[in-house]
Amino acid sequence: MPVANGADTAFMIMATALVLLMTLPGLALFYGGLVRSKNALSILIQCFAITCLASLLWVAVGYGLAFRDGGSWQGFLGSFDRSFLSGMTATSLVGTIPEPVFFMFQLTFAVITPALVIGGYAERIRFSVVLWFSALWLLLVYVPVAHWIWGGGWLAKLGVMDFAGGIVVHVNAGVAALVCALVIGRRRGFPQVSMAPHNLPLVATGAGMLWVGWFGFNGGSALAANGTAGMAILATHLGACAGALAWMLIEWRKYGKPSVLGLLTGVVAGLGTITPASGYVGPMGAIAIGFIAGTVCFFATQLLKRVLHIDDSLDVSPVHGVGGVIGTLLTAVFAATALGGTGYSVQPDMLAQLGVQALGIAVTAAWCGGMTWALLKALDLTLGLRVSEEDEAEGLDLAEHGERGYSP
Repeated sequence: MPVANGADTAFMIMATALVLLMTLPGLALFYGGLVRSKNALSILIQCFAITCLASLLWVAVGYGLAFRDGGSWQGFLGSFDRSFLSGMTATSLVGTIPEPVFFMFQLTFAVITPALVIGGYAERIRFSVVLWFSALWLLLVYVPVAHWIWGGGWLAKLGVMDFAGGIVVHVNAGVAALVCALVIGRRRGFPQVSMAPHNLPLVATGAGMLWVGWFGFNGGSALAANGTAGMAILATHLGACAGALAWMLIEWRKYGKPSVLGLLTGVVAGLGTITPASGYVGPMGAIAIGFIAGTVCFFATQLLKRVLHIDDSLDVSPVHGVGGVIGTLLTAVFAATALGGTGYSVQPDMLAQLGVQALGIAVTAAWCGGMTWALLKALDLTLGLRVSEEDEAEGLDLAEHGERGYSP
């Protein structure tokens, strides 16, 4: 009988804990500090509730439909043979690790992806809508895309390279956040009224947890304690550093002063953009991707908010979405062996790989965008998406949850 590798198992248990740390409390603190004080608690409860809801849905059907073979309809979905974890035991293996460990690791990705979308509709949506939308979006958008790319689906067979979630997590979340911002509409007063973050130390604390947690996010995607995991962790750190410095320097030159918020946003842009490439590129490729990420995402954020006046409240689409797109495309470039990468497993050269990467992005964006729009329209007809003007002015903490984050 095959047995689990102890080192790989221990490493994956640690990576799983790190990825969960990214959502709780990392993302909760990061997003919670970015909103106004009257909405801080609403972000925290949304992150915690989505974690609980997504976890149980992953147990019920999500895991099997994303990662199990045998029931796939032309590479579109997996099977129901692991519904409610039927047949899974402590001795079940996926590669060299116990299946329960693999299940938990993938669960943390299923948790953080709908939680990222919160940034697109923060400060104006009904809590009941958050729960319904997150549950349905997980099953109808995240699960199919995860199967296409990570579960042996049709995009995997074409050779799409997405090591840790450039498409599955970041393009998905970025497109969904953009559609949410467009369908739900702007916050009252945007862009005329200042809506600055209420607690930057909280944002910095959350960003630090995201940075550390990302080592599990990308390193753990090797599914083993090996050199690929080590290089992915190194690439992750270098991408974050380069993204942060690029954003800070552009902002410094443009506005005369470097800001804490700018540096932290650059960190997240670098982390998100290196994600799809982290297991395929060398250190110099990671630095190049990070600098490109900080630059492109900075100007994408400026375009969205200052020119187009789209109220993606916490910049999910210009940071995660745009970062996921450019990171996925640059994977095809810097994975080339001539540039220090690992090479391509299916496609013969860089140009062919670039075409496959673009196809993966386009199909995912179209599926995610269409399904997100349909879900929001259906929920608007049944529940109503937005809180009332009075509740929005009062703040969601009191209006939706009857609590205050800070004493008056």
